[in-house]
Amino acid sequence: MPSLPDGLLEIGRVDQLAMQDTWVHRLDSRVKVLVTLVFIVCVVSFHRYAFVPMLPFAIFPVVMAIEGRVPLDWLARRLLHASPFALLVGIFNPLLDPVVIATLGPIHITGGWASYLSIVVRFLLTTAAALVLIATTSFSGVCNALERMGVPDVFAVQLLFLYRYLFVLAEEGISMARARDLRSFGRRGTGPTVYAQLLGHLLLRTYARAQRVYAAMLTRAFDGRVRVRRVLAIRGADVAFAMVWGLAFVAARTINIPVLIGSVLV
Repeated sequence: MPSLPDGLLEIGRVDQLAMQDTWVHRLDSRVKVLVTLVFIVCVVSFHRYAFVPMLPFAIFPVVMAIEGRVPLDWLARRLLHASPFALLVGIFNPLLDPVVIATLGPIHITGGWASYLSIVVRFLLTTAAALVLIATTSFSGVCNALERMGVPDVFAVQLLFLYRYLFVLAEEGISMARARDLRSFGRRGTGPTVYAQLLGHLLLRTYARAQRVYAAMLTRAFDGRVRVRRVLAIRGADVAFAMVWGLAFVAARTINIPVLIGSVLV
């Protein structure tokens, strides 16, 4: 199991990936957010039993990761860490829907297994697209794009503060864990009671530090908006990017490409 400092470094790795200089990173953040939203809407709009028709959508996050120099192994590890949630959501579907809806040779596919696989595929595709978006835009860039697209300032700023608060929480947790290790010998200083007390102190310390940070922001004329130096401007490359992927998503949504390819080959 990774330690708390390792987890903090993994979170910071996203910001490091977003600082690279590729044509994907240079695209307007609003366009990337909009294309990703269209991608997610197309994926979640499939029928609950559909999982094979969604497979062509995997091209988008893979291509964006490769062109944006996002390591595929890093992306796979992040998906693996979050996969238990999707696996548990539909774990009872095979039991609740035992009706056979398709036959593949000697294998009978029930509606429960089809809906279960559909949930897993939707999760992998949408989560991968969101991770690639943040890794090629940065979380602050996504929040800035949402604000420029008309999302209320309060919502965008709260998202940004929530992300930054993770680092404050992790730093305070590392400090407290190091202090506990220095004051404990063997098994002393461990147990549910000790960890419950540490959790309470951690919340109090991070709350106090958040108040100090907010006070410092007010002294620097913070008025509820986060301003960035980068000026957003939609260029021809951004329009072409949106049109190409938008048409590809619509085509993949309206045409069952795996079945079409299979019928051609057969």
